[in-house]
Amino acid sequence: MSGFFSFQRLGALLAKEFIQMRRDRITFGMMLGVPLMQLLLFGFAINSDPKDLPAVLVSTKPDHYVRAMVSALELTGYYRFIKVGASAEEAEQMIAEGTVSFVVTIPSDFAARVDRGDRPQLLIEADATDPSVASGAISTLSTVTAQALLREQGLEAQAQQSAENQIEVVVHKRYNPEGVTQYNIVPGLLGVILQMTMMMMTSMALTREIERGTMENLLAMPANPAEIMLGKVMPFMAVGAMQVVVVLVAAKLLFGVPFVGSMTLLLAAILVFVLALVLLGYVFSTAARNQMQAMQLTFFFFLPSILLSGFMFPYRGMPEWAQMLGEIFPLTHFLRVIRAVMLKGADWNAVSFEIHVLIGFIAVYVLIALTRFRRTLD
Repeated sequence: MSGFFSFQRLGALLAKEFIQMRRDRITFGMMLGVPLMQLLLFGFAINSDPKDLPAVLVSTKPDHYVRAMVSALELTGYYRFIKVGASAEEAEQMIAEGTVSFVVTIPSDFAARVDRGDRPQLLIEADATDPSVASGAISTLSTVTAQALLREQGLEAQAQQSAENQIEVVVHKRYNPEGVTQYNIVPGLLGVILQMTMMMMTSMALTREIERGTMENLLAMPANPAEIMLGKVMPFMAVGAMQVVVVLVAAKLLFGVPFVGSMTLLLAAILVFVLALVLLGYVFSTAARNQMQAMQLTFFFFLPSILLSGFMFPYRGMPEWAQMLGEIFPLTHFLRVIRAVMLKGADWNAVSFEIHVLIGFIAVYVLIALTRFRRTLD
């Protein structure tokens, strides 16, 4: 072999590497897909100052003063009233379910007190489970509502000078009045940790058998695809149970996260979530040829789910298309459940829809996994 540099040998090696790269479509897709995905998500979907937040108005007398303030709040860009004239019970249910971020309550004597020249009160209840969502919208309340009220009275010239003394806005931050970030992050970390470990370990389960050459022995056993799948995923569910205990204990003892809901309901939701994750990991293992590809598929799913689920950035701050995309990730629905149960004390009625969605994910993943596994047998 010649010791001199040869462009011919280099060309042959480069051709070999490009052929190998072309055959490894998953790796090639990751090289192009991940940067493009990050560019689109960070450029268009991520917004640390949420706008167009859903709100509900509680008012027994929707007069012209009320309509003026509703219009003024919507013009700020922060508020979007999905219902005007709701009862107090309806509003309480909506904020508990997470349907709205704000409940605006206007007392029945509001118009009479304005006409008398008194200083009426306006109550704003904000869902503060995510402190970053409510901060920007709350800061605009007093000035905007007061100026709208003065303009409605025909006192535009005095709107700027007298706004502060015109109306008293009482802000009630629900579920996290101190605005402690850990109360929002730590419960969400449980879902993130489970997703990262459960999916990765399970996705490598089947590909490990193929790489080690033991897949033939597994297929020779008198077991059907469903039994093999359960035998692969159930041990990882036990590992997930230990992780749940560690995170919940740490959340209580180290971070002081309040727990006001039902432990039974929370554990049931965690069980459904973990089952969905291990089944999804098993689906990835049927598509990957080796453990590296299984890890790549896991990462490709993990990154957008972190960004679009509401864990790192406010879910309400994303554009509508990004919110619709976030609905396809189990983590999005699990975060709503665990934060609602732990911080709001939500009952089954408040979180049943999200749990049913997770169960739907399980059914889809089981169907795909069994179908993909049968194809590998051929």
